[in-house]
Amino acid sequence: MKAGAEVNGDQGFPPRILVVDDDPEMRRTLARLLSSQGMNVLTAMSGGEGVDILKREPIDVALVDLQMPGVTGMDLLKEIKKQTIDAHVIIMTAHGDVDVAVQAMHAGAYHFLTKPFRSSDEVGLTVQKAVEHRRLRDRNMALERRLQRTEKFGELIGSSQKMHDVYERATGVAATSSTVLIIGESGTGKELTARAIHARSSRANSRFVAVNCSAIPESLIESELFGHVRGAFTGATSTRHGLFENADGGTLFLDEIGDLPPLAQVKVLRALQEGEIRRVGSDETRTVDVRVITATNVDLHDQIANGKFRQDLFYRLSVVEVSLPALRDRIEDIPLLAYHFLQKHADVAGSDVRRISPEALADLQSRSWPGNVRELENAIQHAIVFCRGPTITRPDLPQAVGGSSAVTNRPALLSSALADLPYRVAKERSLEAFEQSYFTTLLNRTGGNVSEAARQAGLDRSNFRRALRRAKVRSSNQGGAGESPAALQSSPRPIARATARPAEDEDTGNDRAIG
Repeated sequence: MKAGAEVNGDQGFPPRILVVDDDPEMRRTLARLLSSQGMNVLTAMSGGEGVDILKREPIDVALVDLQMPGVTGMDLLKEIKKQTIDAHVIIMTAHGDVDVAVQAMHAGAYHFLTKPFRSSDEVGLTVQKAVEHRRLRDRNMALERRLQRTEKFGELIGSSQKMHDVYERATGVAATSSTVLIIGESGTGKELTARAIHARSSRANSRFVAVNCSAIPESLIESELFGHVRGAFTGATSTRHGLFENADGGTLFLDEIGDLPPLAQVKVLRALQEGEIRRVGSDETRTVDVRVITATNVDLHDQIANGKFRQDLFYRLSVVEVSLPALRDRIEDIPLLAYHFLQKHADVAGSDVRRISPEALADLQSRSWPGNVRELENAIQHAIVFCRGPTITRPDLPQAVGGSSAVTNRPALLSSALADLPYRVAKERSLEAFEQSYFTTLLNRTGGNVSEAARQAGLDRSNFRRALRRAKVRSSNQGGAGESPAALQSSPRPIARATARPAEDEDTGNDRAIG
């Protein structure tokens, strides 16, 4: 799979690149290189000519030399921003001007390259990433209305901003043929993300093949990925297809890609570059059409620095990166996830457990969750087994991994932060946090039924609504009394959500006395 073909495939037309450099040899070299990768290249010999082209021609990416007579690269960048020209800018600079190039990135440049370039691949892949980034942004803007702040993406669940960023990025890349590198700790949902991307792609009706690279013995990894012929090695009694062939026309998901042995890395790189594989023990080359998605929970940059992972393979695999947040970094999603797992596993177990007490939810939100969403799901399964009533309480939950300190770490950190504030401000912040958590949990538990939530809170309906406004919590069910608590059973979407806290408190002193 050539770089140019990957860039072209999702849009139906080649990306348009502008090279602006006063060195004619550099212009010719870059034009030849990028044209060979399927890109439409225009050139300009000065910053002024570059501005003129950008004003009249649609350009995806502009490669701009920093030091030019007259209109410099920085001047050109400022003009692009001033004229709101829709193009990504990559600054080209000598090693001595790196600090200026960094300033250019702060001013809006997408990236910078230092001369002399380390390789032609570095230039081509940097431009390719810029094109993909720009087109992803354009697709995301178009998809924003369609997403409607959805709380699900395939089997991924969450309403936090961090998860919406994941949904939008994954949805944007799904329609392309680009490779995707999913980064995240164990248990964050990397395979679920890969499956969701596949399901929204043009390959959705073809196979999704998943393999954990760390689970295959090093001596068998090549055979597993590329297949083998009869007699290729001891025990090879018949010819066998590899996973690349099994996934032909579909998607191959390589989990824990950082554990791939060096020789297998070379063969995977060839498969990505040329779309060709060779079975172990065979001289015959076979063509495959496979979209590759990879995942890792380690820092591949460190692996590269330690000589354990090929840099050129990393560039091929990470055309688009999707980073999954740890559960501790999106604790506002824990109630939603907890109820989702409660519905899922209570139904399977035939259990009558349907609720989670506020104390239990507070406990869940205070934990550090080193095992992330997978650990949370296990905790809910455990609680269902030991629960002796309709509501999960704190004693039904398993002990936190690492002992009680795992439970108390977050409140201790919160108390330390509040201690740095004046007493009145700290008290107000604590009350706001409590009210948001309390009312959000209550409305989720009652399916958005305001009357039922008010009854459980011991408030009349009008005072309850004023308390919701003060806590900046809104109910998505506007019908209020007409809604049934059973609504929570039918959808994992959150019924209540805390809104952003304004700079000034608009509530009256009378409202603050409630609750």
